[in-house]
Amino acid sequence: MNRSSLVPRWLYLAFACVMLALGIIGIVLPGLPTTPFILLAAWAAARGSTRLHRWLIEHRTFGPLIRDWQAQGAVRRSNKWLATITMLACAVILLLTAPRLWMAATGISVMLLTGIWLWLRPEPCAISPKDEEAGQGH
Repeated sequence: MNRSSLVPRWLYLAFACVMLALGIIGIVLPGLPTTPFILLAAWAAARGSTRLHRWLIEHRTFGPLIRDWQAQGAVRRSNKWLATITMLACAVILLLTAPRLWMAATGISVMLLTGIWLWLRPEPCAISPKDEEAGQGH
């Protein structure tokens, strides 16, 4: 932890906790993404709480996502498909429930751009156990 930071550790920790809570809510609430909030939680936890950061990195569900992103800026194909299917479902809900077409079009446009960006992200390279122990990827 950098003690000379302009932002106090507790503020990073508070931000990490809020992002983690939003990410967890996003698991069950359509339209609220999980991945960006979990990645933001990991970023803030790395600056505010070694213990929370370690817990996130070692978490059975969140850990692989965070490690792939931190090591390679990569997103697994299964996560891309899950996000895409969720965004498609949200697009249908928007089309059926939005009071004005432009409202649905705005939300769908954001999801479309997010989907394009997501599918342009690389997928993680396979890392052999030997490379993983050495802390190296391919």
